[in-house]
Amino acid sequence: MTFEYKKVVVAVDGSETAEVAFKKAIDIANRNDAQLILSHVVDTRAFSTVEAYDRSLAVRAEKYAKELLENYQQKAEDAGVKNVAVDIEYGSPKVKIAKDVAPKFQADLIICGATGLNLMERFFIGSVSEHITRYATCDVLVVREENKE
Repeated sequence: MTFEYKKVVVAVDGSETAEVAFKKAIDIANRNDAQLILSHVVDTRAFSTVEAYDRSLAVRAEKYAKELLENYQQKAEDAGVKNVAVDIEYGSPKVKIAKDVAPKFQADLIICGATGLNLMERFFIGSVSEHITRYATCDVLVVREENKE
């Protein structure tokens, strides 16, 4: 029995492990002729208190998210992925990916990096990938950073 993934969500945040996850997502999407959903969650908790002093922070975060996803979309299309969707969400990445993004797109696979950009959150609260693995209702592939040797 062979199983094919038809809707693959890859969580991207600009980190090195997200880049590795993205490359694996391209391979899986191409092999399975699957839709690739590029998802970035603007972590509103990270700037909610700062925004009281700097209103442009939210605008800059959204601009970064759009540019990041446009870049990834172009790379995916250049690599031969036929069906690419982009999704920007706002809130906690660990909650949004598993509980909102994957169900919204009826994903059968979520791919994420083992570590992301937010080291402090990982230290105090636990990793985004750990939370996604625990709460996702579909398969999850957690990708480690490439060996630099």
